[in-house]
Amino acid sequence: MELSFYGAARSVTGSCHCVSANGQRLLVDCGLFQGRDEAENQNLHFVPSLIDYVLITHAHIDHSGRLPLLVKEGYRGPIYATSMTCKLLEIMLLDSAHIQETDARWMDQKARRAGREPVEPLYTVADAEATLDLLVPVEYGQMIELGQGFRFRMTDAGHLLGSSYIELWVSEWGIEKKLVFSGDIGNENQPIIREPQPISDADYVIMESTYGDRNHERYESYTKELAKILNDTFAKGGNVVIPSFAVGRTQEILYFLREIKEQKLVDSIPDFPVVVDSPMAAKATQIFSGDLTGYLDEEAMELIQDGVSLFQVDNLRLCQTSDESKALNEDTTPKVIISASGMCDAGRIRHHLKHNLWREECTVVFVGFQAPGTLGRSLVEGKEFVRLFGEDVMVRATIVNLHGMSSHADHDELIRWVSQFNSPNPAEVFVVHGDGPVSTAFAAELNRLGYHAHAPEYQEVYDLVNGAVKTPGVTPAHKKTTKYQEGSPAYRRLEEAGRLLMEVIRRNKGGTNKDLGKFADQIRALIQKWDR
Repeated sequence: MELSFYGAARSVTGSCHCVSANGQRLLVDCGLFQGRDEAENQNLHFVPSLIDYVLITHAHIDHSGRLPLLVKEGYRGPIYATSMTCKLLEIMLLDSAHIQETDARWMDQKARRAGREPVEPLYTVADAEATLDLLVPVEYGQMIELGQGFRFRMTDAGHLLGSSYIELWVSEWGIEKKLVFSGDIGNENQPIIREPQPISDADYVIMESTYGDRNHERYESYTKELAKILNDTFAKGGNVVIPSFAVGRTQEILYFLREIKEQKLVDSIPDFPVVVDSPMAAKATQIFSGDLTGYLDEEAMELIQDGVSLFQVDNLRLCQTSDESKALNEDTTPKVIISASGMCDAGRIRHHLKHNLWREECTVVFVGFQAPGTLGRSLVEGKEFVRLFGEDVMVRATIVNLHGMSSHADHDELIRWVSQFNSPNPAEVFVVHGDGPVSTAFAAELNRLGYHAHAPEYQEVYDLVNGAVKTPGVTPAHKKTTKYQEGSPAYRRLEEAGRLLMEVIRRNKGGTNKDLGKFADQIRALIQKWDR
């Protein structure tokens, strides 16, 4: 019975964890790496065709974005997620695949001109469509028996519509262990969605630590704080540009903007235009405007019952085409522009930054976490110049980082979350989904508080029966000073393939002598080829 870490290990993105027992392998999340860790996206470091089940905590791309790659490389099993997550994945994975294809075409043109090898997309729209066919929707609280010693239940994590913790029970050789995967833990007192729900017991906890080193700045009212920013910026004749994740955060901003207009909190331009420049955000808003029974908090449900449309803002415009997007930067009317991506590494937001960053009358408002290595992180850290589309752009606009609007729990909320587990404490708390220094420091703090905790490294394998690290982790290839060395990711991948081969051998116990003999001959042929 083992737990392996294939992503979000001492990094914020790329969540991917694997549980092995009874010759079966179950994956929790399969997310894209972003920012400085993006180089690892090609490396799954396991054989997809030998994965039996996949569970997804929520739809955000750093938890789901490599699912089409998994399917492209041979996975054919079920992908379990809440019903709302399945709906959101339909738009997010197709959008991600479109970006992969578009970026690959652009890079391929450059490669061919330079005489380099052709560039292929990480995956295609067809791969994403094949992935959607494997989705199996489940509801909160529903116990799902998978067979071969696995059963699970999903509980509302309060991070995004449909987000969940995963409670996983694993049995092998008469021993049962319960694992709780936190996914992303929601920030308390957010509008629209419910508070994170409590969980009281676990043998092992795998928890995020995005804000494990700090607390959010709390405002008396996020609505009033945002209104003040709008009022000041519009009075100067500038735009308010909001880089925003298309799913979840954009809808939350629309919720606040509706309140601002209803309460008449902006004097400089009371009926200011609001533009959502993201086709995916427009589609997501349609889903958020549908039947959300079982996902909304009480206040939001009461508003709906009173006939309020949560995300309908006066003077709202949804941009669909690229021509509409370009026209925004020719219009001098002060406005709010909400556009993806939230970390500014792709999408239409980069064009809006190019046209607004150099204008001192404008404001750029960040409302979500900015991963190391992203353009968004550079801006919140005060970089004076950034490069956009081959051009250096001076940063003269006001940069505002509204930490309190994050959908992630902050430090104190994370401590409260892990403290809910009944005594005795979990045998081990694995601290993941945090920047390296943050996750290791948070794990050290948990140890000081009486827990057993550590921040696993990439590809670490943990023995869940004996409670010990079985295989130490490695430094990802893109972070090493030398490309080839003993214990490189390529060698680790070979070791993993060898371990999987032993699992396949054990699965074939009881087969016919003819089939087993043929299998043995094939293995001997491989040994003869590679034994040097």
